[in-house]
Amino acid sequence: MELIIDVLTANFLGKAIWLWLAFLGIVGALLAFDLGVLHKHDKELGVVESLVLSAFYIAIALVFGAWLWWSMGPTSGMEYFTGYALEKALSIDNVFVISLIFSYFAIPAKYQYRALLWGIIAVLVLRGIMIGFGAALVQQYEWVLYIFGAFLIATGIKILVVGEGDNDVSKNPIVRFLSKRMRLSAELHGSKFFVHKPDPQTGKMVRFATPLFLALIVINIADLVFAVDSVPAIFAITTDTYIVFTANIMAILGLRALYFALAAMIHRFEYLKYALAAVLVFIGGKIFWNQLVGKLDPAISLAVTLSLIGGGILFSLWKTRAAAGDPVGHGGLGAALAASDAKKAIAPPVGESR
Repeated sequence: MELIIDVLTANFLGKAIWLWLAFLGIVGALLAFDLGVLHKHDKELGVVESLVLSAFYIAIALVFGAWLWWSMGPTSGMEYFTGYALEKALSIDNVFVISLIFSYFAIPAKYQYRALLWGIIAVLVLRGIMIGFGAALVQQYEWVLYIFGAFLIATGIKILVVGEGDNDVSKNPIVRFLSKRMRLSAELHGSKFFVHKPDPQTGKMVRFATPLFLALIVINIADLVFAVDSVPAIFAITTDTYIVFTANIMAILGLRALYFALAAMIHRFEYLKYALAAVLVFIGGKIFWNQLVGKLDPAISLAVTLSLIGGGILFSLWKTRAAAGDPVGHGGLGAALAASDAKKAIAPPVGESR
């Protein structure tokens, strides 16, 4: 018994092992409840249900943050809430890319939620690796924070001046690589990622990946690309690995629930990217301020971050108010699915890419 207690109270990345296990247990329970109970059968998630489920995940994240505030102090609590707000806002851009990916592979809405939930497992592992690597770098070489800060400032300025680049999925090198080197079924098979079919050349039964599996792979690769921005950004807020990891994962969990509501009105957040660019510049500049002048009060970081994000959302909603009555997007993923026919006209079906 003493050995178990010693193991659970041992330090891992700055926190007791039981804290890490408790958080992973919460995440596992939420995923099991979501996938095994709420969405045991494939169905399209409506906007109202999406908002209700998202509110549930946000409430869990807020309660967890309140517990951090109470148990670890106001500084840890404010750092968590700042990181959570930042990751949540940055993930909105991810929604647009995910909708394009589902549209390109013509994935019906009723299969999308299950794919997104399974994607969380991969995200947990990949984000965990990236955060662990970043924590090791910062602990061993503190000057790496300056690189993070400069990168965030450069990224923010690039978004403000140049934009975010081409999001055409058909030009994605990963899509082209996998499409040429995997056995891919040209059609969906429900929510299955793999099916057994006769090989066109030999007639033998072999395993084919479905478009749903390929979409899942591309979505997780896209998440890695977004993590290149978000992980340095949250390390600029705090170097506490536990707070970095928990804020990241809580934001990602909620994103899957909020995806269908956001995808239906993503056109209403047109100007949010400029607010996010300003947040990245602020967070990057905060690193240099902390190192050269003195640590900035976490309350100021939280206030500025929330003000910029909230201002960007409100300004976007105000500027795009004329589009509020646009029926495009009704039902959850309307805008993306409505564009799928146009996308198919310029992109070959998956099964014909080999």
